[in-house]
Amino acid sequence: MRKASANRTIVLSDEEKKGFRTLLLKLQKSASTEEVLGKIINQDIFEVVSLLPSEFVDLLFIDPPYNLDKKFNNHSFKRMATDEYVKWLDSWLSKTIRLLKPTASIYICSDWFSSSAVHLVCEKYFKVRNRITFEREKGRGSSKNWKNNSEDIWFCTMSDKYTFNPDAVKLKKKVIAPYREGGKPKDWVEENGEKFRLTYSSNVWTDITIPFWSMPENTPHPTQKPEKLLAKIILASSNEGDVVFDPFAGVGTSGVVAKKLGRNFVMVEIEEEYCLYALKRLQMAETDKTIQGYYDGVFYERNTLIERLARRPPKRHSKTALFTKNGDTKIEKLALLQQ
Repeated sequence: MRKASANRTIVLSDEEKKGFRTLLLKLQKSASTEEVLGKIINQDIFEVVSLLPSEFVDLLFIDPPYNLDKKFNNHSFKRMATDEYVKWLDSWLSKTIRLLKPTASIYICSDWFSSSAVHLVCEKYFKVRNRITFEREKGRGSSKNWKNNSEDIWFCTMSDKYTFNPDAVKLKKKVIAPYREGGKPKDWVEENGEKFRLTYSSNVWTDITIPFWSMPENTPHPTQKPEKLLAKIILASSNEGDVVFDPFAGVGTSGVVAKKLGRNFVMVEIEEEYCLYALKRLQMAETDKTIQGYYDGVFYERNTLIERLARRPPKRHSKTALFTKNGDTKIEKLALLQQ
């Protein structure tokens, strides 16, 4: 079936699948950092965690199956009692401790129902720093309950010595009440007729858009995390050249964003087809470094970037790599970045 013109969901041809399949790594013995760096390991994390090198990870990002009945292509996860889910989390998380540098940071995703279980396991092994809650504006409402519209991410560290770059994740926000002092703007600026301020990120993120069919990062994965979300985490808690490790990589968002931002990565994913999508996205990232909602080192509120870029002088656009889709109008190309 032919896609609608505005549908930018990534697809894989049979030829691409065949070629990408040869790039997947399968570990049969202990591997060095050099052997796994920049690779996607197509195996179960339980099979390979003991074969990975010690203390090579600067940033551990984990988006495990939530405690829900969910099908992931050829694999399924079944909901279990909370104490059993805690044991399941512990069974693999405890084995990843060896992989982390003493200065490593850890981020673990969860839904509201799984969040308490994740917290319990995190407290057992790490210093829990914060719980981030992000708004996922997607899905229908319910007639018998509040709409489930948020997810949690637990931020932890191995020790009191860790990387955190608050200036790298500032959010550009419109100024609603432009207060002046002595006739001059106080804590805000005006540019091209727009009043805005750069604010430090809080632990509540309302600027995240879950990938959908008109976004060029979208894939068939049922729980794909947005590149913008990973960009916040990677910029805040790692430096260029650091290693990001993801043991439940899905379609590779963590590795794709790490590559776009000058970090190294190692990913593990049991589902082969998701690995192939990740490889295609990594290939695309070689020529397209854009991240929706992130521009010129600043994060923008949801669906505001197109308006703000349109206000800038035309010559500013001509020097960027924003316009990568043949046949699109300038407005359509700007729209690719706005979410």
